[in-house]
Amino acid sequence: MRSSTHLLTAKIICPASSTDVRRSRNGNISSKLLVRAAVLTTVDHKTTLVKEVPVGLSDLILRTRRRRIRTLTMPQVVETVDDEDHDEIRKVGRNNEGRFGRFGGKYVPEILMASLSELQSQFNFILSDPEFQLQAELETALRDYVGRETPLYFAERLSNHYKNNKGEGPDIYLKREDLTHGGAHKINNAIAQAMIAKRMGRKRVVAATGAGQHGVATAAACAKLSLECTIFMGTKDMEKQSSNLLLMKLLGAQVKSVEGNFKEATSDAIREWVGDIETNYYLPGTVVGPHPCPSMVREFQSVIGKETRRQAMEKWGGKPDVLLACVGTGSNALGLFHEFIEDKDVRLIGVEGAGLGLESGRHSATLARGDVGVFHGAMSYLLQDEEGQTLEPYSIAVGLQYPGVGPELSFLKDTGRAEFYTATDREAIDACQLLCRLEGIIPSLEASHALAFLDKLCPTLPAATKVVVNCSGCGDKDVATLFNHKHHSM
Repeated sequence: MRSSTHLLTAKIICPASSTDVRRSRNGNISSKLLVRAAVLTTVDHKTTLVKEVPVGLSDLILRTRRRRIRTLTMPQVVETVDDEDHDEIRKVGRNNEGRFGRFGGKYVPEILMASLSELQSQFNFILSDPEFQLQAELETALRDYVGRETPLYFAERLSNHYKNNKGEGPDIYLKREDLTHGGAHKINNAIAQAMIAKRMGRKRVVAATGAGQHGVATAAACAKLSLECTIFMGTKDMEKQSSNLLLMKLLGAQVKSVEGNFKEATSDAIREWVGDIETNYYLPGTVVGPHPCPSMVREFQSVIGKETRRQAMEKWGGKPDVLLACVGTGSNALGLFHEFIEDKDVRLIGVEGAGLGLESGRHSATLARGDVGVFHGAMSYLLQDEEGQTLEPYSIAVGLQYPGVGPELSFLKDTGRAEFYTATDREAIDACQLLCRLEGIIPSLEASHALAFLDKLCPTLPAATKVVVNCSGCGDKDVATLFNHKHHSM
């Protein structure tokens, strides 16, 4: 009988105190930090999932380059599963436990557990009670404030562009999330969670933003609901997304700069949340973080896929054949994919940022080049070095620059239910310009990565294949970047 015990972990960014954060930010482990550890024990190819227990990092992090654990605090075994039971695990993860196979969970200090449990209770109550008043309020807000439903637009000239010499090719449709209030899909989740914050009696919303779209959406939702709003944003991102920075301030948000980019902004937002849990509400815009955050964001973004199914039936009397979305952390991708996960005849394709090329090391392709680890409170794929320290992601699309990815997308990769590819900066820019000139639509650079993959995908598809691309955001924010890049490339 062959057996091994190993811990998959990386630098944890949920501190017990701000002092501990300063000690650990550069990877120097502090024994005062507490995490909730998970151990995976493999015996004859069966994986035992181990209960998450609070332990000191000094008791945990002693491992070799292959991440084998040498010493650890003895945890409690709770269940054993075979690889073929992944479907059942996914159902559990999608309901209450926040686990998708080995991914997800709550790797946080004890100080956050009560707040996360309260949040989960509120979330479960809203989902289980269709008569709950917030459901009606949210439906009204999505219709009258957000501008839903968004069109499923037939991109006729783009479709013609990809026809072969026989005049055959796929029919390409765009799910126009760029037309929502604020110019991106982020408002779907922001308005819903702001309503939950108000129901919970929180006075102040704290959030982090990269490209600024979630920051704008959160600021708008807080203004509508009379909530204080503080947005953390990296200094590098502020330079690239100055228009969204101004919009957040115009909407009444306090914007705090953080040295670095979205990763560092998220760390500071979590720290701010921890500082006053009774008053603050942490409003994530991504499908990463400790449970129930990924499930909440995915649930509120799933309106994208639900509308797509209904609109497809109206337009051509069936389902899409292919769904295509960019992948940073995964909120827009899961928003489109989730409705169709059980439809095995619908291909789910995500496209990550290859930046300057995968071999250059300057990319944000977590699923293509990452390894399993724990970051910002959950287990997922993560860009990290041999010592488990996070690597700096890069993409011309600021919204794709994060070293991790959502646990549910990590699971969909491992099970093969979704396919994941990459597009470089140059390919995304070319795709953005192509859509501008053929359809008069300016997509965000994030969404342009999904559009870029059409070059490789379309020649492989049968004629009249129905392809839906999630145009997740408007490219107004990226105009300066596009023209600066064009100038430097000349």
